[in-house]
Amino acid sequence: MHSSFTDQCDELVAVLQRFAAQSAAVDAFVERIAEAVLAGQTLFTCGNGGSAADAIHLAEELVGRYRSDRRPLAGICLNTDVGALTCIANDFGYEQVFARQIQALGRPGDLLVIFSTSGGSPNLLAALHAAREAGLITFALLGKDGGLALNLADHSLVVPSDNSARIQEVHGLLLHAICEELEQRLHRAQG
Repeated sequence: MHSSFTDQCDELVAVLQRFAAQSAAVDAFVERIAEAVLAGQTLFTCGNGGSAADAIHLAEELVGRYRSDRRPLAGICLNTDVGALTCIANDFGYEQVFARQIQALGRPGDLLVIFSTSGGSPNLLAALHAAREAGLITFALLGKDGGLALNLADHSLVVPSDNSARIQEVHGLLLHAICEELEQRLHRAQG
């Protein structure tokens, strides 16, 4: 069955309307991340497939910029070091590609933000476990029913949809909300 662009837009609007009911939780989620990053903690991100692209997007917005020129912020995407990914996958298994990097680079008080439409990817679950053991604060942007990641992360948001495309579109909105909060706080601090 053909799904027109209008149908896709209508579906996204419906998902956004359902998700808007979580606005207080979204604001708290975004504020917690902004406070820690602006206090000097490193934000690590990861995901698989399209969610890997969202993870890259958030980290690069921190190091580069979102809308305004400002100091760079510490953001590292665990998807981007091909040498580390292939070494770890080869020697320890794909399940460990993010966890092993967290063990090496993460420090207590740092942040891990995972992006997952299902919340069930073994490598993301292992990353959440490793982050908890290392004293990181964990955040999960999820979809569907949240999967196992829902209860492993310290802070979770679940997009109320089973459609991965709609979930990732809302995740894009959320990563921009994080950037918006960071830059607004930096602007206010500058006077």
